[in-house]
Amino acid sequence: MYVIRMKNCAFFARHGVLDEEETLGQRFYVDAALTVEPGRALVEDSIEDTVNYGVAFTVIEKIVTGHRRFLIEALALEVAKALTARFPQIKRAEITVRKPNAPVPGVLDHVEVTVVWPE
Repeated sequence: MYVIRMKNCAFFARHGVLDEEETLGQRFYVDAALTVEPGRALVEDSIEDTVNYGVAFTVIEKIVTGHRRFLIEALALEVAKALTARFPQIKRAEITVRKPNAPVPGVLDHVEVTVVWPE
């Protein structure tokens, strides 16, 4: 097994419970740690047998910029399921979603949720 890590994929989206979050939108950041069954990819230097991270990025982008979710937990799980469905060689997807402007009564850098699929 080997791990492909994609860090700080940034997207503008409108997720959240509050109406203002949908109206204003904000940037969301996604990290993906994908544990991959090597198959022939490593030995044969074969892009067809591994996870094309350009395609993986577009899978993430389509979901994050798609329809609104109230919970970033649900968003992270949907990304993990979509990546493992698109690339059967992914045996484990650990997806982290960061929301920098979470509506909390205080100052923080961001709220972050990590989901692992399959569990």
